[in-house]
Amino acid sequence: MRRNLFYNVLRNGREIFDFFGKNITMAYSELLAERVRLALELQEASFEEKKMMGGLCFMVDGKMCCGVHFDKKKETDLLMARIGAVAKASVLERDGIYPMDFTGRPMKDYIFVAPEAHDTEEDLAHWVALCLAFNPLAKASKKRKKK
Repeated sequence: MRRNLFYNVLRNGREIFDFFGKNITMAYSELLAERVRLALELQEASFEEKKMMGGLCFMVDGKMCCGVHFDKKKETDLLMARIGAVAKASVLERDGIYPMDFTGRPMKDYIFVAPEAHDTEEDLAHWVALCLAFNPLAKASKKRKKK
């Protein structure tokens, strides 16, 4: 039987408890995810959500556009942004912008945006707009055959 959960969101949208006080903490900030949803909707983008890479990705036209990720080393929520190599080269000098690196090798076309660079709605809308502008140029990942 499914029970309704009453969420009590604390500490930057991360710590969540159900009705019985059990901690059901998210792997990413639901608050940041909701802000990204709103930014995508305001730009009239058709998107779907997929949980991957330890976070939540927003797919546009079947391609990863942006996402939300919690960095355990820095203990902060990061925006994953797929903006392309040209835009990436021009923004890496800014504070709060890092190459997206999970394995020790930065991913092409992707950056992490730290909270200080996406804390206002205008800042977040800017990053989402860059992601949406690059999306038509991005290649979709190869589909894996189901076994």
